[in-house]
Amino acid sequence: MSIFERYLTVWVFLCIIVGVVLGQLAPAPFHWLGELEIAQVNIPVGLLIWVMIIPMLLRIDFMASHEVRKYWRGIGVTLFVNWAIKPFSMALLGWLFIRQVFASYLPAEQLDSYIAGLILLAAAPCTAMVFVWSRLVNGEPLFTLSQVALNNAIMVFAFAPLVALLLGISSIIVPWNTLLVSVVLYIVLPVLVAQGWRKFLLARGGMAALHHALSRLNPLSISALLLTLVLLFAFQGKAIVEQPLIIVMLAVPIIIQVYFNSGLAYWLNYRFGEAHCVAGPSALIGASNFFELAVAAAISLFGFESGAALATVVGVLIEVPVMLSVVYLVKRSHGWYEAGNRYETKPDR
Repeated sequence: MSIFERYLTVWVFLCIIVGVVLGQLAPAPFHWLGELEIAQVNIPVGLLIWVMIIPMLLRIDFMASHEVRKYWRGIGVTLFVNWAIKPFSMALLGWLFIRQVFASYLPAEQLDSYIAGLILLAAAPCTAMVFVWSRLVNGEPLFTLSQVALNNAIMVFAFAPLVALLLGISSIIVPWNTLLVSVVLYIVLPVLVAQGWRKFLLARGGMAALHHALSRLNPLSISALLLTLVLLFAFQGKAIVEQPLIIVMLAVPIIIQVYFNSGLAYWLNYRFGEAHCVAGPSALIGASNFFELAVAAAISLFGFESGAALATVVGVLIEVPVMLSVVYLVKRSHGWYEAGNRYETKPDR
């Protein structure tokens, strides 16, 4: 992991401090930036999101999707958890904790928005960071690559209907046109640009050219993420100063769903006899989120100052420490897993 990835939580905390302070001391420039919109899409954030997402999508080889047949058990488990369990379990946890347990401690006018942010966070499976988690658990690289490619292909078609369904179930009104614009802007177009760029780099200089481009782009990607967070916290500063425990309360359902979904995916792979080098990344993909997309969609749908935007940012805040704890549990349970599994673990390194 790079220094940016390893200490992402530290950078996010610093962004909270910087954003809140700047938002209190000089609110005018941030409100001006917040008003730069076209069709309810904020232009500065849209550009930052593209800088974030495209380097991640460059890593994905959609031609690897044909490898799914080799790992059909693990692929099936991960798809089941990602698309049939995680979004719905998050909606349930959001209702339980935001509307029930913590309702009296949260701003009443933001309750629906907080739940919407949690749903957006859970409705998109993770992309680039999964490659890091998979390496840390000695995961099968072809499985990880094919699973991420398949999830991204599904996300193009399933993200908008799934989000609309869950928001409707939660009685949250969402404009379909804005949701579809978000999907096109933050999934479809970045995928097309990234895959076209990837093809060009490979044709020009092979994998060496691709790796060189990624090494140059990754710091820009993280920097764009951090700058976006500064903007968000500048707008959220008043709410955070008045109720700093909001972040803790929003983190509770996110943390629970990470452990629940990773544990479920890991156990199902074990029960179906899948190798540990597949079960490990399957559990991690099943639990992690494409938080860049969630942040962008939350801002487009509900605005900078919404509870939805804040909820998605909390997902960024806890991503690294919580997922590293899942990595630790997967590695610690390796012996137990293989003792009861008739398949041998043979990661292709």
